[in-house]
Amino acid sequence: MGGLKTYLSLLMLLCALAGPSAARAGNDVPDNPLQFFATCAGRMSALMEHQWLVDGPASDLTKARRAAVLDVVASITPAGQEAQVMAWRIEAKVAHAALLGASRHGTAQSRASAARQAAGLISPCEAYLS
Repeated sequence: MGGLKTYLSLLMLLCALAGPSAARAGNDVPDNPLQFFATCAGRMSALMEHQWLVDGPASDLTKARRAAVLDVVASITPAGQEAQVMAWRIEAKVAHAALLGASRHGTAQSRASAARQAAGLISPCEAYLS
């Protein structure tokens, strides 16, 4: 990654962590920003794929947000940690995809519960991007 792009990504991360929208949402600085953003990237991947099925236009916004998160992840991933970061992303994507799938199938109560849980997990990620 070029020096300017790395600098801008890190600047974006710092602004996101200190931003007023994150504070309004009740978010503190994550204990492990790398794991937090890697997990967010995985959840956003699952959400984007879900939106391809149920709400195509919404997937464009999610795709842009996911790209921003991936830039942050790339800029703060130390050499040698790439496999761990990918594991966090995959684990989060699989779990979130399962929740989103459950939000489309089952009883009305289980669908609503899964949808609420999925929304609750993605909202801290989106708060840093607002």
